[in-house]
Amino acid sequence: MIWPVDLIIMLLVIICGLGALAVRDLLGAAILFGAYSFMMCLLWAIMGAVDVAFTEASVGAGVSTVLFVAAVFRTSRRTKD
Repeated sequence: MIWPVDLIIMLLVIICGLGALAVRDLLGAAILFGAYSFMMCLLWAIMGAVDVAFTEASVGAGVSTVLFVAAVFRTSRRTKD
C-alpha cells in the first residue's frame, strides 16, 4: 500500500465527517455524508476488501445520499436555531 495516499484519504474522511456534523444546511450535510461514504469506499478498496467497498459505494454513497437529498427537498433546508 502507498501510505501517503491512505493518509490523505483518511484525512478527507475525517474532514467530511466533521463537516457533515458542523454544517447548518441540511443539503450540505447530506452531500458531505455522501462524500464521506465515497471516501470510505476508497479506503475499503485500497485495503483489499472489494466486496465491502462495492457495498459502501452502492448503499452508502448511492442510495442513502439520494434518499437524504430527496428528504431534504421535502422539508425545510435550514435549521431554525
